[in-house]
Order: sequence, then structure tokens, then C-alpha cells
Amino acid sequence: IDELIKDKLRIMIMTKYDLCDKEETNKWVKYYEEKGYIVLKYDLIKDNINSIYSKVEEIMNDFNINREEKNLLKRKYRALIIGIPNVGKSTLINKIVGKRSTKVGNMPGVTKDLNWIRSNSKIELLDSPGLLYPNIDNEEKSFNLASLSSIKEEILPIDEVSIFVLNKLNKFYPKILKEIYNLDNIDNVEESIYLIGKNRGCLIKGGEVDYNKVYKLILKDIRDGKIKNITFDRYGE
Repeated sequence: IDELIKDKLRIMIMTKYDLCDKEETNKWVKYYEEKGYIVLKYDLIKDNINSIYSKVEEIMNDFNINREEKNLLKRKYRALIIGIPNVGKSTLINKIVGKRSTKVGNMPGVTKDLNWIRSNSKIELLDSPGLLYPNIDNEEKSFNLASLSSIKEEILPIDEVSIFVLNKLNKFYPKILKEIYNLDNIDNVEESIYLIGKNRGCLIKGGEVDYNKVYKLILKDIRDGKIKNITFDRYGE
């Protein structure tokens, strides 16, 4: 991204802020601010888009003042929207534009091409597909991304991703593990999956637990926001 953007001004919008661990995520906010980013914390569902507009106008007003001093015409606000898959880029664009201009989905790969979108007389947005490195050589990062549907399900085994989520909850958020799944710990992973299946009705004929259904349920819980106030990507680790 540094190579692509070069010296352009950057606004980092932390979408889905309502679902994160605020204390942990604010460490990342400080980190990126120190790197020169303007960071906005944003709830895609509840927050008003004016907070973003105000920051963009503040930046562009300073930019256009400099152009006027050089006897150049004012320029429209033009922004490239960049982010990893499934972080709410299309939802954000639709809020900025004020209408459903782009497809929205809870899986990676919904946006396929670069598209210019005009919202009003002032701002033009260039929407882009979700971007990731072609090869992610860090297993922890791969599983973090998979748990959020930022990489396709078939890339990593669903059972391993689901157990990764449970292990993270067990390590950092035991109260949430207890609240959502009524588990005190997951010392015995197979037994924990079995208990979740029994408690949540993931059963097949004869009352046996459908383990594959349990794995899908765990990932659905995190992707739908049933599991919230969590941040797996820990600062400094």
C-alpha cells in the first residue's frame, strides 16, 4: 500500500468498531496515527457519515487553499477505497453515496473490478476489490483473516479455523466463551465441540452431534456479530 499510495494523504477508517475490543484496538489506532494516518473509528450501522465528510472536507480545504495560492483551480475530492476483503468497504461507500451503489456481501470477492462512483458534486470514489498479499506466510494472520471471511473458506480447513476461534476466546475472552457457549475452558477440544453441538442443537439423526455444523455455527457467530467486543490481532504480538 505504501508503494501504491506514496505521498497521498490517508484516512484509515476502522469499520465495525462496534464489534471490536476497544482497549486493544485503540493501541492500533495510536500506532497508525504515529505512522501519519488520520484514523477514524466507525460503526457502519449506527454512525453518521458526517464525521467522515467533515474530515475529508478539512483535508481538501487545506489542499485547495494551497492550489488557490498557486492560481490553480480547486479540485474535486477524489478518494481510492482500499481494504482487505469483507471489512465493509461497499457498505461504507453506500453510506457515503447515500444509495445502494455497490453490492454488499458477507463473503470475500463481492467487488470484482475498479469502479468510479460519484456521490455528489464534491466527491468521487474509486472502489477496489479487497486486497491481500498473494501469499500469507504467517499462520496466525491466515487464521485471523479466515475467521472473519477475509479469505475464502476453502483455503483453510473449517474445523481448524473454528478451533482457532475457540482457542482465542479461551485465551483472551473467557467470559465471552462462557456467555456464548457455556464453556469454562476448552482443555478438551473434542468435548467442547460436542457440548456446543448439544447445547445449540447441531444434531443429526439419532441425536448425535453434527461436528461440521458446529464448525459452521462458530464461524457464523463471529461473522454475524454474535461474538463481539473481540480483537484477535493483538498489538505487539
